[in-house]
Amino acid sequence: MNFRIQTFILLIILSSSYGARGQKFVNEFLNIGVGARAHGMFGSVVASANDGTAAYWNTAGMVDLENPMQVNAMHANWFGGIANYDYVSIARKLGTDRKSVAAFSFIRLGVDNIPNTLNLIGPDGTVDYNRVTNFSASDFAGLFSYATEIGNIDNLSVGGNIKVIHRSIGSFGKAWGFGADLGVRYKADKFAFGLSARDITTTFNSWSFNLTEDEKKVFQTTGNDIPVSSTELTLPRLIFGGAYFDTKGNFSYLAEVDLNVSTNGTKSGVLSGKNINLDPSLGLELGYAQRVFLRAGLGNMQTVINQTNTAERNFEIQPNVGLGLKLGKLKVDYALANIGSVSGVLVSHIFSLGLDFAPRN
Repeated sequence: MNFRIQTFILLIILSSSYGARGQKFVNEFLNIGVGARAHGMFGSVVASANDGTAAYWNTAGMVDLENPMQVNAMHANWFGGIANYDYVSIARKLGTDRKSVAAFSFIRLGVDNIPNTLNLIGPDGTVDYNRVTNFSASDFAGLFSYATEIGNIDNLSVGGNIKVIHRSIGSFGKAWGFGADLGVRYKADKFAFGLSARDITTTFNSWSFNLTEDEKKVFQTTGNDIPVSSTELTLPRLIFGGAYFDTKGNFSYLAEVDLNVSTNGTKSGVLSGKNINLDPSLGLELGYAQRVFLRAGLGNMQTVINQTNTAERNFEIQPNVGLGLKLGKLKVDYALANIGSVSGVLVSHIFSLGLDFAPRN
């Protein structure tokens, strides 16, 4: 075990959390997305999501839940299994008219078994590997969701989330955060339009750190700032979606275009400025007999610096693909995407399950 490498990893994790107060990339684990169906369509489901996963994408879409209750789950691992992403949700219809739905969703992104080598070298300069322990860096979120149809307006529904966030880096640092989302959807015969307003309250995380005096000395001797209590802010953003869907015989068709409007102004976006960023994405789904589904998506459109000639910029776009099977009350979805990779290769294999619970006759 290399002391410098392991200590560097720990310092990077702590420094990243401490320095994230810049408000641009806070709570990024909540931007990954849930459900392999949505990932296969590059997240372009704000207008068309109509099951329990809509609690994440656009709560207003939950009103289309077919059965009284549904459970969804997803697991993915990245970086050779170093990072694990887990999601589970339960959605249930409320009332006799079944036009209102409540849901609870749980999300965890964690890196486990990280060696803590801060105490590897004792005060007397001796190296003792018995002082090496392991810790986890984990992000948790609980989403409490509710959606209902507007009684006097046909085909219009609204919904919202209350988010509780907990982030931890072993025993060194912990944070609690709170926020809220709102969603609106209008659905006609062959069209649907959706709006998801994320972090409308400006979601915040309040960090506190607990380091021993010896651990602080390691930070000082390695030239790193000692983390102190701080607050992170997640700025609001809007996602607009428009979908067209149709059925001809045994075949069903769905196409959706989404536009993500944020205020983090990353100049690599296809349409970006100093204080605003516009990220479009496209999702397609072809179904047969409402049992087999093929999906594709395009997104992450950006201009990047040419590594050969730094004076030039190249336009890049990322494709995703997916497959879905509906076996009675069970839905099995798969997506091949690129999450957590710096290359353009699709290396993320994502699986998710959905199970409906119907009343007995």
